[in-house]
Formats: sequence, structure tokens, C-alpha cells
Amino acid sequence: MAQSAATPASLSPSAVRPLPVRAILPWAAFFGLLMLVMLYFVGAEQGATAVISGEGVHEWVHDGRHLLGFPCH
Repeated sequence: MAQSAATPASLSPSAVRPLPVRAILPWAAFFGLLMLVMLYFVGAEQGATAVISGEGVHEWVHDGRHLLGFPCH
């Protein structure tokens, strides 16, 4: 069994093209918004600022809240 090694000629820099910002921007905005929503639910979803009534969301994110340093007791 002969193994073929990649030669420097096959890994030429012209084969790698940079991604245009227009292709990345919608995904970056989507994930940024998703992270902000998740940060809200972990950090602020309790008490007077609660969007969802009850303790369900608080109990689901309780350990993550402590891990990130948010007080909740």
C-alpha cells in the first residue's frame, strides 16, 4: 500500500479564496441576535423583568446562571 503525500504544489495559495463579508454578515447577525436572546434568558429572566411567567425558565437555566456568575438567590 503506497500512501500519496500532499505536495506543496497541490496546496497552492490560489486554491484558497476568502469569503466575502456579504456571505458572512447575515449569519453573524443571526447568531449575534441568538446569543443576546440566550443571554437575556440566562441573565435577566426572573422577577420584575420576566417575559414568561412562572419559574420554568429560571429552573432550566439555573446552573448556567451560576456558571456565568449571575446572582439568582
